[in-house]
Amino acid sequence: MKKRGLLFVFAVLFPWLAFAGVPGRDTADVDVPDSVLNLDANLDSMLNLWYAGHYQSIENLSEIDTTVVDSLISFVPDSVIISRLEHIPSVVPLAYNHIVRRYIEMYSHKRKDLMAVMLGLSEYYFPLFEQILDYHQLPTELKYMTVIESALNPRAYSRARAVGLWQFMYGTGKKYGLTINSVVDERMDPYKSTIAACRFMSDLYSIFKDWTLVIAAYNCGPANVNKAIRRAGGKTNYWDIYYYLPRETRGYVPAFIAATYLMNYAREHNITPVKPDLPLPLDTIMVTKPLHLGQVAEVLNIPIKAVRDLNPQYFRDIVPAYDKPFPLTLPMSDTYRFIDVEDSIYTYKDSVFFNSKLVYYPASRIKGYIPGPPDNSTTVYYRVRSGDNLGSIAMRYNVRVNDLMYWNGLHNSRIRAGQRLVIYMSKKKASHYAFSEKSTPSQQTIGTAITDGGFILYTVRQGDTLWDIAKLYPGVSTDDILQWNNLSDPSKLKPGQVIKIKPRG
Repeated sequence: MKKRGLLFVFAVLFPWLAFAGVPGRDTADVDVPDSVLNLDANLDSMLNLWYAGHYQSIENLSEIDTTVVDSLISFVPDSVIISRLEHIPSVVPLAYNHIVRRYIEMYSHKRKDLMAVMLGLSEYYFPLFEQILDYHQLPTELKYMTVIESALNPRAYSRARAVGLWQFMYGTGKKYGLTINSVVDERMDPYKSTIAACRFMSDLYSIFKDWTLVIAAYNCGPANVNKAIRRAGGKTNYWDIYYYLPRETRGYVPAFIAATYLMNYAREHNITPVKPDLPLPLDTIMVTKPLHLGQVAEVLNIPIKAVRDLNPQYFRDIVPAYDKPFPLTLPMSDTYRFIDVEDSIYTYKDSVFFNSKLVYYPASRIKGYIPGPPDNSTTVYYRVRSGDNLGSIAMRYNVRVNDLMYWNGLHNSRIRAGQRLVIYMSKKKASHYAFSEKSTPSQQTIGTAITDGGFILYTVRQGDTLWDIAKLYPGVSTDDILQWNNLSDPSKLKPGQVIKIKPRG
């Protein structure tokens, strides 16, 4: 799925992975020096996530009763841990060795308080994960991957630019159907990102037919796992290829086993869940018009932080339901109120909440400012045609490509035929362009047929390209237009220039 560089979670949680073993040594004999087991302080900030940060200060976690011996794991015989692992219902093999034990020690002792936070969040997320995993006929224990991927933080953002609970890279997220643009990032959507993760893991299982290798490949990619298998002489047991995997991946499966163990035996290690103050049960409404989370919060009298927490994918507070519906998650009791006053919510302070100078792009929600629609503007919609690109459209409407991208939440310049783009301009210009877009090819021509050659005259408009003009006339190509007009450089077209065109058929 991902990345060769250290995933942020691992860089923070597991800085000793570089010492996890030396090729040639038996796995059970690997020793991890205590001197490198100190966790990076950044783990605290990572777990100071939106629930814990808003409702449960991480600094207050020290108040949790930890008077019981924290090093209880030191007194638990290996045989007891092995027995407990064997009693966890799992089709994913839960092997045990010295490496796994070290991870259990870390979770249960050195980061016991933060494990309590994740245990509390698991009560919120795991039922959702289990339902989706079961629907895709995948082992439900794969839900524990999110503990080591993101510490159950839907807004987790790694240095490798992986995002969300399941830590999707941009390309992988798009491949598995997640919408990612300047307004919404469904990698942060707990529901949709879990569906994408299930599809990805299903594809990995079709390759390896082994869940442990699937977990490893989820971290470092199937190519790296296949490379390790080749270097191990074709062996397909995870522990046989352990030393041939990237260093960061070597610790991934042991960490998964340790997280699975602690999530099932937290009480035996004196770990009590720190429950976030979250409203349950929840319900989802499909929003069919552009909506600001602030409108929802104020009309329904819900704290804006709570609305954001339930909808982390809308990181600019905008539900961009321009061309298709988008989900809005609310406490179930509030969904009925939303339905009752839905029209009022859409119109409530719309000129304020969609004013770019105020809260269209809240600075507290994302770094950097992105300009919104210009003042005193009106809206023109343009339907993308085959062969269009943002450059030609920007020239046609005398706007900047960056403006088109910002206004339409485009992450890059790729557009598709049939896509509708919103463009902002003065009312005077808008009326001109609205007429132009409705015009037919015959209305856009000037003059009549030239008797000696059957040509007609076409006056070039602002933003026209040879490609645009050729498409107006069936059978006419850009090369034809160049030849008929003795043009050598198609980029030299100027508004007002008259060119000859000979329609075919």
